[in-house]
Amino acid sequence: MATTDDSFNGLTEHCEDCDLETPHEVSVQLRTESRKEENAQFSREPYRVAECKRCGTRTSQRMNNA
Repeated sequence: MATTDDSFNGLTEHCEDCDLETPHEVSVQLRTESRKEENAQFSREPYRVAECKRCGTRTSQRMNNA
């Protein structure tokens, strides 16, 4: 999981592509999962998105598995 490192004032996580603990930018995005237009407003789910600041690789994980 993510850790903080005061040496560069950022969030570090393990990057699979770099195979290192690297700085990451982390955000939460709401994504629409329904393909039906009439249900789209009810099908938004939160996703945790992390982007490696070293190589640019982005990963996302669904936060709500209800």
